[in-house]
Amino acid sequence: MNTVRQLCKNPRLSRIKKCRVKPLKKCPQKRGICLKVYTTTPKKPNSAVRKIAKVRLSTKQKILVNIPGQGHNLQEYSVVLVRGGRVRDMPGIRFRLIRGVYDFSNQEKFLRKNKRSKHGITKIEK
Repeated sequence: MNTVRQLCKNPRLSRIKKCRVKPLKKCPQKRGICLKVYTTTPKKPNSAVRKIAKVRLSTKQKILVNIPGQGHNLQEYSVVLVRGGRVRDMPGIRFRLIRGVYDFSNQEKFLRKNKRSKHGITKIEK
């Protein structure tokens, strides 16, 4: 417990809030260019082939991002839009790409009925 004299000399400091997504510079999205597109496997209990891209943002920072959805048309030097959002079973991947913006098409291999809006697919009416 501090004395009154100690508190007068050194007042208590409020905690500084740490920004979790530093590369985005407090913006909701940033534009980037793909440097490398490859696949990796997730952490222990899960087993799959996850699609990953190394992206250089417009802030000159290089980050790893997840490529969501089924199938993609990305290659080296494709322009993409990056948003926050980590992939739970992939360590070090804290960003995702937004489909249907710049060079990243929103067409997938399979027709989607659920979870369409996150992948930018309009509702199919019969």
